[in-house]
Amino acid sequence: MPSLSRVFLYVLFAVLLASTLGSVVQTQFNLANLQALGAPMSLAVRLHTTALDLLGFSPLFAVLVLLGFIVALPAATLLSRSWPVGRWLVFALAGAAAVWAAMSLANSLAPMPTLIGANRSLAGTLGLMACGSLGALLFAHLMRRAPAPQS
Repeated sequence: MPSLSRVFLYVLFAVLLASTLGSVVQTQFNLANLQALGAPMSLAVRLHTTALDLLGFSPLFAVLVLLGFIVALPAATLLSRSWPVGRWLVFALAGAAAVWAAMSLANSLAPMPTLIGANRSLAGTLGLMACGSLGALLFAHLMRRAPAPQS
């Protein structure tokens, strides 16, 4: 088992991956919706908007992911010990559930109907949940590769 500081670092990496990917997914869903309404959407606009959202939206999404991962990753770690064959599935589902739960909580507390635009459609919600899965899978991979702490 890795040291506690290493586990926190792995959680940070997982949150960074999930929130960065989630920010890109969210941006592209929003731009696709605008394009469907007739707005022109060049590659330059997509890249510029994505960069702005990485700076502006990803910190908010990182907080949501972190809140979900605080519960999901320890639960997945414990569950995977009793079902090692399904370890990767457990972490993938835990990451997806963490993002879904965090977005549901945020949406129930936010004054607007949906806090995150991509969360307005099933495809967008599943895309954001997939980002959570990838973050949780990164955590599982790092934990498996982690050397034991030295005494």
